[in-house]
Amino acid sequence: MDKVKIGLLGAGAWGRNLARNFATLPGCELAAVSDAEPKRAGVVAELAPGARFSPRADEIFNDSSIQAVVISTPPATHYELGKKALQAGKDLFVEKPLVLDVAQGEELVRLAEEQKRILMVGHIMVYHPATLKLKDYIRRGEFGEVYYLYASRVNLGKVRDIENALWSFAPHDISMVLFFLEKLPVQVTATGRAYLQPGIEDVCFLTMHFDTGQMAHIHVSWLDPHKDRKVTIVGSKKMAVFDDSASSEKIWIYDKGVNTNPDYTTYGEYLALRTGDILIPKVESKEPLSLECQHFIDCVRERKSPRSDGRSGLDVLKVLEAAQRSLKAGGTPQRLAT
Repeated sequence: MDKVKIGLLGAGAWGRNLARNFATLPGCELAAVSDAEPKRAGVVAELAPGARFSPRADEIFNDSSIQAVVISTPPATHYELGKKALQAGKDLFVEKPLVLDVAQGEELVRLAEEQKRILMVGHIMVYHPATLKLKDYIRRGEFGEVYYLYASRVNLGKVRDIENALWSFAPHDISMVLFFLEKLPVQVTATGRAYLQPGIEDVCFLTMHFDTGQMAHIHVSWLDPHKDRKVTIVGSKKMAVFDDSASSEKIWIYDKGVNTNPDYTTYGEYLALRTGDILIPKVESKEPLSLECQHFIDCVRERKSPRSDGRSGLDVLKVLEAAQRSLKAGGTPQRLAT
């Protein structure tokens, strides 16, 4: 079977990770890499010796032998580059966020459907083995009714000077929440502050409200004393914690809850706390990015819709856009774009 030929746009920090994976995956050939910085050619040569380097993206768009394009450039460039790739008849993988504007995202999704091209968004957390295991628990009803979720993605790390913490970090957790609950929130609130650079929030608190009464809360920051990558799910039967910062034992399942007793004489007897066993399930030790890249190759070859397709990327974008409006309005609740 012929290998899927890939062209990569962007050889920055994350683009290099993508280059490393696509250069080594079976069934794939990283044929070309483009970056506006010529000095990155040396790094690309080390990661993908067989790939040619060019500072001009058009060389990839115009190469008829390249079947799919991967975009790992600054988000503000995603729309124009993505549109050119689809118009050139290429399947497309775009790193998160899809674009920075819902209308532009809708245009890319529509164009991909018209061109019958694969459009996938790089929401890496929906390819994480721990996320998939939790999704299976939810699907099987192990947690009962999911009441609410909350996530923390904080660190004293690289400070961005273009996008705020909301747009940089929150897409990971928003994509997980939507993946778990399989619905969009009806309302979003967000608050945050810019402490290091004017107009670029270093810390954000985002809350999503669903028409089912469920809630999801997300805390993101690059200005925090410790590194934390954690998601907690609270259900009517059981609860779970996914700690991605842990080297092992990433998921803990707690058989805890509150039972109700219809035959009661006092309020205290009506609500009874339940504490059972703690389960630490085995989670596959596989690199999520490698799994994500392989999924894209499989979708291109088999012409199937990706798990994080264009429409799911658009859903994440709608939440981000509503959160940004709320952030600028001092936390005023915002409805999602329809």
